[in-house]
Amino acid sequence: MPRLRVVQSLSAGVDDLVPHIPAGVTLCNAGGVHDASTAELALTLTLASLRGVPGFVRAQDDGTWQSGYFPSLADRTVMICGYGSIGQAVEERLAGFECQVVRVARTARPAPRGPVRSIAELPDLLPGADVVVLTLPLTERTRHLVDAEFLAAMKDGALLVNVARGAVVDTGALVAELERGRLAAALDVTDPEPLPEGHPLWRTPNTLITPHVGGNSSAFPSRALRLVRAQLLRHLAGEELVNVILPPSS
Repeated sequence: MPRLRVVQSLSAGVDDLVPHIPAGVTLCNAGGVHDASTAELALTLTLASLRGVPGFVRAQDDGTWQSGYFPSLADRTVMICGYGSIGQAVEERLAGFECQVVRVARTARPAPRGPVRSIAELPDLLPGADVVVLTLPLTERTRHLVDAEFLAAMKDGALLVNVARGAVVDTGALVAELERGRLAAALDVTDPEPLPEGHPLWRTPNTLITPHVGGNSSAFPSRALRLVRAQLLRHLAGEELVNVILPPSS
Protein backbone atom coordinates (compact mmCIF):
# COMPACT_ATOMS: atom_id res chain seq x y z
CA MET A 1 0.00 0.00 0.00
CA PRO A 2 2.48 2.67 -1.14
CA ARG A 3 -0.04 5.50 -0.82
CA LEU A 4 -0.95 4.66 2.77
CA ARG A 5 -0.64 7.75 4.94
CA VAL A 6 -2.87 7.19 7.99
CA VAL A 7 -3.99 4.19 10.01
CA GLN A 8 -7.00 4.94 12.20
CA SER A 9 -7.51 2.26 14.83
CA LEU A 10 -10.89 1.74 16.42
CA SER A 11 -9.22 0.51 19.60
CA ALA A 12 -8.00 2.70 22.44
CA GLY A 13 -4.94 0.46 22.84
CA VAL A 14 -2.72 0.09 19.77
CA ASP A 15 0.15 -1.96 21.21
CA ASP A 16 -0.58 -4.72 18.69
CA LEU A 17 -0.43 -2.31 15.73
CA VAL A 18 2.65 -0.23 16.54
CA PRO A 19 5.22 -2.80 15.33
CA HIS A 20 3.55 -3.00 11.91
CA ILE A 21 3.24 0.71 11.04
CA PRO A 22 5.70 1.72 8.28
CA ALA A 23 7.80 4.85 8.51
CA GLY A 24 5.96 7.85 7.09
CA VAL A 25 2.54 6.59 8.20
CA THR A 26 0.55 8.21 11.01
CA LEU A 27 -1.12 5.93 13.55
CA CYS A 28 -4.14 7.24 15.48
CA ASN A 29 -6.03 5.46 18.20
CA ALA A 30 -9.71 5.65 19.11
CA GLY A 31 -9.29 7.79 22.21
CA GLY A 32 -12.72 8.84 23.40
CA VAL A 33 -14.64 6.17 21.51
CA HIS A 34 -14.56 3.56 24.29
CA ASP A 35 -14.69 5.86 27.30
CA ALA A 36 -18.39 5.51 28.15
CA SER A 37 -18.61 1.78 27.54
CA THR A 38 -15.37 0.81 29.29
CA ALA A 39 -16.04 3.09 32.25
CA GLU A 40 -19.48 1.54 32.65
CA LEU A 41 -17.97 -1.93 32.77
CA ALA A 42 -15.28 -0.86 35.23
CA LEU A 43 -18.00 0.33 37.57
CA THR A 44 -20.08 -2.79 36.93
CA LEU A 45 -17.16 -5.07 37.79
CA THR A 46 -16.36 -3.05 40.90
CA LEU A 47 -19.91 -3.08 42.25
CA ALA A 48 -20.57 -6.70 41.31
CA SER A 49 -17.41 -7.86 43.04
CA LEU A 50 -17.86 -5.80 46.19
CA ARG A 51 -21.55 -6.70 46.62
CA GLY A 52 -21.11 -10.42 45.91
CA VAL A 53 -23.22 -10.55 42.75
CA PRO A 54 -21.43 -13.61 41.24
CA GLY A 55 -22.33 -15.63 44.33
CA PHE A 56 -25.95 -14.55 44.10
CA VAL A 57 -26.10 -15.62 40.45
CA ARG A 58 -24.74 -19.07 41.34
CA ALA A 59 -27.23 -19.32 44.19
CA GLN A 60 -30.06 -18.37 41.82
CA ASP A 61 -28.98 -21.12 39.42
CA ASP A 62 -29.24 -23.55 42.35
CA GLY A 63 -32.55 -22.07 43.49
CA THR A 64 -31.23 -21.15 46.92
CA TRP A 65 -31.82 -17.99 48.98
CA GLN A 66 -28.30 -17.04 50.05
CA SER A 67 -28.06 -13.80 51.98
CA GLY A 68 -24.90 -12.17 53.30
CA TYR A 69 -23.05 -9.03 54.37
CA PHE A 70 -20.84 -7.32 51.77
CA PRO A 71 -18.77 -4.14 51.51
CA SER A 72 -20.23 -1.04 49.92
CA LEU A 73 -18.45 1.21 47.46
CA ALA A 74 -19.42 4.15 49.68
CA ASP A 75 -16.65 5.33 52.01
CA ARG A 76 -14.01 3.37 50.03
CA THR A 77 -10.86 4.74 48.42
CA VAL A 78 -10.69 4.02 44.70
CA MET A 79 -7.39 4.42 42.88
CA ILE A 80 -7.57 5.00 39.13
CA CYS A 81 -4.24 3.92 37.69
CA GLY A 82 -3.98 5.50 34.26
CA TYR A 83 -5.71 8.87 34.13
CA GLY A 84 -6.39 9.28 30.43
CA SER A 85 -9.83 9.72 28.92
CA ILE A 86 -11.09 6.32 30.14
CA GLY A 87 -9.76 6.90 33.64
CA GLN A 88 -11.45 10.28 33.72
CA ALA A 89 -14.70 8.70 32.51
CA VAL A 90 -14.47 6.18 35.34
CA GLU A 91 -14.14 9.01 37.86
CA GLU A 92 -17.15 10.80 36.38
CA ARG A 93 -19.24 7.69 37.00
CA LEU A 94 -17.93 7.35 40.54
CA ALA A 95 -19.10 10.84 41.43
CA GLY A 96 -22.35 9.75 43.07
CA PHE A 97 -20.97 6.83 45.06
CA GLU A 98 -19.55 8.74 48.04
CA CYS A 99 -16.05 7.34 47.63
CA GLN A 100 -12.64 8.98 47.61
CA VAL A 101 -10.72 8.89 44.32
CA VAL A 102 -6.94 8.81 43.95
CA ARG A 103 -5.70 9.59 40.44
CA VAL A 104 -2.42 8.14 39.17
CA ALA A 105 -0.66 8.72 35.85
CA ARG A 106 2.86 8.60 34.48
CA THR A 107 3.59 12.10 35.73
CA ALA A 108 1.99 14.24 38.40
CA ARG A 109 -0.19 17.14 37.26
CA PRO A 110 -3.20 19.19 38.31
CA ALA A 111 -6.62 18.17 36.98
CA PRO A 112 -10.12 19.66 37.24
CA ARG A 113 -11.33 17.04 39.76
CA GLY A 114 -8.14 17.04 41.83
CA PRO A 115 -4.41 16.38 41.69
CA VAL A 116 -3.01 13.50 39.64
CA ARG A 117 -0.22 11.64 41.42
CA SER A 118 2.87 10.22 39.75
CA ILE A 119 3.16 6.49 39.10
CA ALA A 120 6.42 6.68 41.04
CA GLU A 121 4.32 7.28 44.16
CA LEU A 122 2.50 3.95 43.89
CA PRO A 123 4.37 2.26 46.78
CA ASP A 124 3.07 4.97 49.12
CA LEU A 125 -0.44 5.13 47.62
CA LEU A 126 -1.34 1.46 47.20
CA PRO A 127 -1.68 0.59 50.90
CA GLY A 128 -4.51 3.12 51.22
CA ALA A 129 -6.59 1.92 48.25
CA ASP A 130 -9.60 -0.36 48.70
CA VAL A 131 -10.12 -0.64 44.93
CA VAL A 132 -7.46 -0.27 42.21
CA VAL A 133 -8.84 0.27 38.70
CA LEU A 134 -6.37 -0.18 35.83
CA THR A 135 -7.09 1.98 32.78
CA LEU A 136 -3.58 2.61 31.46
CA PRO A 137 -2.24 1.62 28.02
CA LEU A 138 0.10 -1.32 27.50
CA THR A 139 3.64 -0.14 26.77
CA GLU A 140 7.05 -1.48 27.60
CA ARG A 141 6.94 0.70 30.71
CA THR A 142 3.57 -0.63 31.88
CA ARG A 143 4.00 -4.30 30.97
CA HIS A 144 3.79 -6.24 34.24
CA LEU A 145 3.55 -2.98 36.15
CA VAL A 146 1.24 -4.89 38.46
CA ASP A 147 3.80 -7.41 39.64
CA ALA A 148 4.35 -9.25 42.92
CA GLU A 149 5.69 -6.11 44.58
CA PHE A 150 2.72 -4.00 43.42
CA LEU A 151 0.23 -6.62 44.63
CA ALA A 152 2.03 -7.07 47.96
CA ALA A 153 1.65 -3.32 48.59
CA MET A 154 -2.14 -3.55 48.24
CA LYS A 155 -4.05 -3.84 51.51
CA ASP A 156 -5.64 -7.11 52.60
CA GLY A 157 -9.06 -7.52 51.01
CA ALA A 158 -8.44 -4.92 48.28
CA LEU A 159 -10.01 -5.36 44.84
CA LEU A 160 -8.03 -5.14 41.56
CA VAL A 161 -10.13 -4.19 38.51
CA ASN A 162 -8.45 -4.47 35.11
CA VAL A 163 -10.15 -2.95 32.05
CA ALA A 164 -6.83 -2.01 30.42
CA ARG A 165 -4.72 -4.82 28.93
CA GLY A 166 -4.02 -8.23 30.38
CA ALA A 167 -0.23 -7.92 30.19
CA VAL A 168 -0.25 -4.89 32.48
CA VAL A 169 -0.62 -7.53 35.20
CA ASP A 170 1.81 -10.36 35.97
CA THR A 171 -0.72 -13.18 35.87
CA GLY A 172 1.38 -15.59 37.90
CA ALA A 173 1.81 -13.07 40.69
CA LEU A 174 -1.91 -12.28 40.68
CA VAL A 175 -2.90 -15.96 40.81
CA ALA A 176 -0.61 -16.44 43.80
CA GLU A 177 -2.29 -13.61 45.73
CA LEU A 178 -5.80 -14.73 44.78
CA GLU A 179 -5.13 -18.33 45.78
CA ARG A 180 -4.00 -17.07 49.19
CA GLY A 181 -7.33 -15.28 49.48
CA ARG A 182 -5.69 -11.97 50.33
CA LEU A 183 -7.00 -9.99 47.33
CA ALA A 184 -9.97 -10.02 44.98
CA ALA A 185 -9.94 -9.36 41.22
CA ALA A 186 -12.40 -8.35 38.53
CA LEU A 187 -10.83 -8.76 35.10
CA ASP A 188 -12.13 -7.84 31.66
CA VAL A 189 -8.70 -8.59 30.19
CA THR A 190 -6.22 -11.37 30.91
CA ASP A 191 -2.80 -12.58 29.89
CA PRO A 192 -3.00 -14.89 28.00
CA GLU A 193 -6.14 -13.91 26.14
CA PRO A 194 -8.51 -15.56 25.45
CA LEU A 195 -7.99 -17.30 28.77
CA PRO A 196 -7.53 -20.99 27.87
CA GLU A 197 -9.54 -23.80 29.37
CA GLY A 198 -7.97 -25.07 32.56
CA HIS A 199 -6.06 -21.89 33.33
CA PRO A 200 -5.67 -21.30 37.10
CA LEU A 201 -7.46 -17.92 36.89
CA TRP A 202 -10.72 -19.69 36.14
CA ARG A 203 -10.62 -21.35 39.54
CA THR A 204 -9.11 -18.70 41.82
CA PRO A 205 -11.38 -17.49 44.64
CA ASN A 206 -12.81 -13.97 44.70
CA THR A 207 -12.31 -13.58 40.95
CA LEU A 208 -14.79 -12.23 38.40
CA ILE A 209 -13.86 -12.54 34.70
CA THR A 210 -15.54 -11.02 31.64
CA PRO A 211 -14.27 -11.81 28.10
CA HIS A 212 -12.81 -8.42 27.03
CA VAL A 213 -16.16 -6.76 26.44
CA GLY A 214 -15.33 -3.36 27.94
CA GLY A 215 -15.68 -1.41 24.71
CA ASN A 216 -18.15 -3.72 22.99
CA SER A 217 -21.53 -2.16 23.65
CA SER A 218 -24.23 -0.14 21.93
CA ALA A 219 -22.26 2.99 22.83
CA PHE A 220 -19.47 2.05 20.40
CA PRO A 221 -20.80 2.36 16.79
CA SER A 222 -22.01 5.97 16.87
CA ARG A 223 -18.84 7.19 18.60
CA ALA A 224 -16.60 5.26 16.21
CA LEU A 225 -18.35 6.64 13.14
CA ARG A 226 -18.18 10.16 14.56
CA LEU A 227 -14.41 9.87 15.05
CA VAL A 228 -13.73 8.36 11.61
CA ARG A 229 -15.81 11.00 9.85
CA ALA A 230 -14.07 13.83 11.70
CA GLN A 231 -10.63 12.37 10.97
CA LEU A 232 -11.39 11.96 7.28
CA LEU A 233 -12.54 15.56 7.02
CA ARG A 234 -9.39 16.75 8.83
CA HIS A 235 -7.18 14.68 6.54
CA LEU A 236 -8.88 15.94 3.38
CA ALA A 237 -8.59 19.52 4.59
CA GLY A 238 -4.92 19.09 5.44
CA GLU A 239 -5.62 19.73 9.12
CA GLU A 240 -3.86 18.15 12.09
CA LEU A 241 -5.31 14.80 13.12
CA VAL A 242 -6.30 13.96 16.69
CA ASN A 243 -5.35 10.91 18.77
CA VAL A 244 -1.96 10.61 17.07
CA ILE A 245 0.11 7.83 18.67
CA LEU A 246 2.85 7.55 16.03
CA PRO A 247 3.58 10.61 13.90
CA PRO A 248 4.73 10.05 10.30
CA SER A 249 8.36 10.76 11.15
CA SER A 250 8.53 7.71 13.50
